[in-house]
Amino acid sequence: MSYNSPFTGNVVQPTDVSYRAFTISANTQLEWPINGNATNDYAARIMEVTASSGSLNLYMPPANQTSVGNDALIRNVGSNTFVVKDYAGANTIISVAAGEAKYIYITDNPDEEGTWGIISFGVGTSNADAATLAGYGLMASGTTLNQASAVTTFSTDRSAGVTDRAALLVWTGGAGTLTLGLAATLGNNWFTQVRNAGTGLLTVACSGSDVFNGSASVTLQPSDSCFIACSGTVFYSVGLGKNTQFNFSQLVKTVDTGTYTLTASEASNVIQKYVSVGDLTGNVTIVVPPTIQVYYIQNATSGGVSNYTVTITTNVAGGADAVIPAGQQATLICDSVNLVNANTIAVGASSISLVDGTAGTPALNFGTETSTGIYRPNSGEWAVSILGNQVFLVDASGVSITGTGTFSGGVSGGTFP
Repeated sequence: MSYNSPFTGNVVQPTDVSYRAFTISANTQLEWPINGNATNDYAARIMEVTASSGSLNLYMPPANQTSVGNDALIRNVGSNTFVVKDYAGANTIISVAAGEAKYIYITDNPDEEGTWGIISFGVGTSNADAATLAGYGLMASGTTLNQASAVTTFSTDRSAGVTDRAALLVWTGGAGTLTLGLAATLGNNWFTQVRNAGTGLLTVACSGSDVFNGSASVTLQPSDSCFIACSGTVFYSVGLGKNTQFNFSQLVKTVDTGTYTLTASEASNVIQKYVSVGDLTGNVTIVVPPTIQVYYIQNATSGGVSNYTVTITTNVAGGADAVIPAGQQATLICDSVNLVNANTIAVGASSISLVDGTAGTPALNFGTETSTGIYRPNSGEWAVSILGNQVFLVDASGVSITGTGTFSGGVSGGTFP
């Protein structure tokens, strides 16, 4: 109802109803008490509501019949959950469980439905709304937050970012790449989980100058898995599980003239292949950690006519080094100090096969003078090279010698020109 002011003649609205306790037994539409509606179902600032049965709705009055900021504290004092909706039930504002108290207020009112803000007071005391607080890696279970690890499968290259916190990323394709976001962006305490459930290598690569276990990338064989944790500057793996069917991993490292010291992560690759961009201009030295290990090394660098070498060393004083000419490979044993060639003649072997080699890098050469030895120039030929120069050739027609010969015992037989 309304009254007229005896001083101004204007309508005087009564003060709002501050408290109301009531029971609903059916879906109920509330009205604003200031509108002079002849209904007892008015909205109060504080309402204690009992729902006589479940699945009942309480509809708030039209939002555009009042101002923004109009509010209500609704407490469920019954045993059944009820739902508070906007006018005519177009949208759900809140669900109020038994014992809960929810505070709602209008933030915008261009139409009857309006926009409502929500604050949850919890049960008896003020508690945070778990569903509102749940972020990446968390989920609401009732009124509590619980850790969650959503599984995401992928079969094409993708990136791992902020939204992948605590996720389990499962690769299901052939060979592919997972690129980690910048460590500075992801921040300290970001983590994710990765499993290679595919049929080929999965490369986990870093962005920018970031490193993962000390390297720009880490490869996961089929069935490998690991946790990846970010410190804000670098990435580390935890529990990097290796499939026993794929015990070997390969390091392909681009080198130029000079010395390179392998990180522990790089040196953990049993198979190592060294390549170059264009021709080398000098020899390359690779320093491996002084640990016990077996290496399969391939020198796939290009040295032009000079055919520069790759030397593998522990850099320990007095230790033996292994020198590998261009285009060749070796199996090396490291005893934490020395690197020795593991290639020997097998017991009972009847023959040894060599690569053809060249005059500059003969197939059978000497560790301290790799340009001296025996090689195969062409089909049906073998030759001796001294310091990269052919001096002796044998083919089906006979022997050819470059330069003069000294014979201490004389020469006999045949016809001499």
